[in-house]
Order: sequence, then structure tokens, then C-alpha cells
Amino acid sequence: MRNLRLTIAYDGTDFAGWQVQPGRLTIQGALASAIGRLTKENVLPQGSGRTDAGVHALAQVATFVTASPMPEGNWLRALNDILPAAIRITEVAEVPMEFHARKAAKAKTYRYRILRSPICPPLLARYVWHYPYPLEENSMEAAAHFVEGEHDFTSFAAVDPERVSRQAATPSIGGNHGSNVRTIFSSAWSWEEGEFIYTVRGNGFLHHMVRNLVGTFLLIGKGTLRSNDLPRIVDARVRASAGPTVPASGLYLVGVEY
Repeated sequence: MRNLRLTIAYDGTDFAGWQVQPGRLTIQGALASAIGRLTKENVLPQGSGRTDAGVHALAQVATFVTASPMPEGNWLRALNDILPAAIRITEVAEVPMEFHARKAAKAKTYRYRILRSPICPPLLARYVWHYPYPLEENSMEAAAHFVEGEHDFTSFAAVDPERVSRQAATPSIGGNHGSNVRTIFSSAWSWEEGEFIYTVRGNGFLHHMVRNLVGTFLLIGKGTLRSNDLPRIVDARVRASAGPTVPASGLYLVGVEY
């Protein structure tokens, strides 16, 4: 038996997220189907974490165990021949049997892209959130650092009963069993070719956490909240105290560190 690690890029627009779901097109489901066609094995690749419907990835990581002796280079070509064009395998590597894409992860980086120009080009609409309305970007930049460090991020977690029931069985990176405590290593806004981009790196993220953080920063940019309101919102540990969930189209899983 061999343990193979896949690095995967995907356009999440037309998928119902990472996790396999009956009757719905998912990234995990598409990968399992492609592997099954190649090996006749019933394999369910395990990802570094779940991305939601519409969320993209530049370098998601998944592992699966197979009895196939196929060389890594052949796996790369064969999977990309079978998978839909919206999913590309960028690397295949054999790793030790004990390596697990989620359990071995040390950090993840996400990016959220907000297009600030008056008009959104049609070919870009799937990959950004178009927000041409007035914002005080300097206030949003000043607020970003308030979420750095170890905090209970309940205020930014979506209410997901199914996820709560699984938390004990699926701990976050760093081993916070059943906890909403996460560590954010860096949190910052930047400009790039007319886009205002939020980049956040941490040891784990809750359901909708990044999109809820961006929604809260947006309220600061609109003047509804002040940048120094962030510590109060974090300490409240109440979802209603934070901002709305912004659209999935602007969110990317940039990379996973091991």
C-alpha cells in the first residue's frame, strides 16, 4: 500500500464545496470518482480541510491510500485527463503512511479578493467580490491586526449543528478538540491592481470564519463599526456581534503548511 499526497487547484464556483454529498457535485467526490476509474478502488481522499460551496483553492492538499503501483507522474497526467477542467492536480508525491493531509497540517493561508473598480469584467466575476461602493480602507487596514494571536473566534463562526456534532472527532490544527479557539499568525489588507485583498494565515479556521471576518472589516470600512471595536467583538463570542458573511466567490485557500 502507498500513501499519495495530491496538491490541488480548483475553481469552486460550480461545486457544492469540498466534502462529498449525495447527489451533488463536490471536489472530494470528483477526486474519488477519478481515482476509482483508474484503480477500481473505493477511495475517499482526505483533504486538509473543507472549503465551502463556491470557494476556490490554489493549493489544497489531500491524501489517499492505494495499492496501485502507478508512478507519480502517471497519476498526475491520468487524473488531469479524467477530472473536470475546473479541478487540476498540480503535484503528486508519495509520503509516509502516517502522513494525513488534515492532521499533519501546521498552518493555512486564505485570501479574499474585493474588486473596487466601478465595473467588474464578466470574466472576473466568478473570482472576486465586486464592491464598488465607498469604504474607508485605512480603517480596515488598521483593524486587521486586532485578530492576530490566540482567540476564541465564536463571534466569527457560522452556526453549523452538523459541524458541532463532529468537532470532537475532527479537531482543528493544533488539537483544539471541540473548541473555537484558533491562532492567527498574520492578518493584513493590501492593494493589487485595483483589488483590495485580505490575507490571513492561521493554525485553523472555523466554518465561514474568513468570510465573517471580512464582513466585519467591511462594517468598519463603512463606518458602522470602529477598528477598535474588534477586541470587543472577539470577546463577545456571539455571532450576532460580528458582521455579515460575504460571498464565497472572493475566497481562496492559498496554501497549507506542514
